Amino acid sequence: MSAPNASERRACWGARDELWKCLDVNKDSTSACEKYQLDFEDKCPAQWVKYFIKRRDFLKYKEKIQNEGYEPTEGAPK
Repeated sequence: MSAPNASERRACWGARDELWKCLDVNKDSTSACEKYQLDFEDKCPAQWVKYFIKRRDFLKYKEKIQNEGYEPTEGAPK
């Protein structure tokens, strides 16, 4: 598989942004954003889809830690 050209990358990133916007508005309800998910998967290479899903999860986790703080579990080293 060849690397996506500039217009294909822009289309992929646009589809990703629309999906993320929908997920933010619908509190991560995948059923409400199914149309955007299918468009995202159609416009992006599979490797990128996998990466962007992990990236969103990480960014949400990081935001949660920054807003709520970090509480280590009992017995965990400090």
